[in-house]
Amino acid sequence: MPTISVFYGIIIYLYFFDNQKHHTPHFHARYQGQMAAISILDGDVLDGAFPAAKMKLVQAWLEIHREDLMADWELAVSGLEPFPIEPLR
Repeated sequence: MPTISVFYGIIIYLYFFDNQKHHTPHFHARYQGQMAAISILDGDVLDGAFPAAKMKLVQAWLEIHREDLMADWELAVSGLEPFPIEPLR
């Protein structure tokens, strides 16, 4: 479960070989014990829950880094180490 970005207390990570449960490119976000799986394609929450204010930050970060996330997704589902992605500033 490599961490690919951290900003404002939010940890963004991908699981290796994680293409079976949600069947769509996604990443995981964690903040103070709350977790959510979020679609890279449309930003929908696939599983879990997240504070609304923090979700807005995650959505903004996703819009900026969608291409980077897709590239990292391909690496992670192949079992390769994804690259870090710049945090939201």
